[in-house]
Amino acid sequence: MAEKTTTAYLQMTPAGKEALGKIEVAPEVLEVIAGIATTDVEGVGGTRGSFATGVAERLGKKVHGKGIKTELTEQGLFVEIYCTVKYGASIPKVAKEVQNQVRQAIFNMTSLETQEINVHITGIQFEQQKETITE
Repeated sequence: MAEKTTTAYLQMTPAGKEALGKIEVAPEVLEVIAGIATTDVEGVGGTRGSFATGVAERLGKKVHGKGIKTELTEQGLFVEIYCTVKYGASIPKVAKEVQNQVRQAIFNMTSLETQEINVHITGIQFEQQKETITE
């Protein structure tokens, strides 16, 4: 797995005040923010993870950043989201709402503007029927 070395630097100085230093935000933090915002959208079935995240979730660990990739370049912050949509939901509406929610969440928590938020719909999640046991 490639090592993530890109860190977001925020220059936060109140008007008329001198800078006290820099604030660093790890890419994993941005991925968690985007992941939580994505799963909060009505119609999103879940996000796609890797084999490792699947194993971690089976062992009881909640992985919030799965299915999210962030890249901070000189042009800005780029976010890639891989998710499934629940059957019956409007894919364009859900994707647009994911973009809006993620953009707002990242800005509210870090003051970083996102350049692009690309939503990749990787599947449709159908309702799972519960099996009933008859005696």
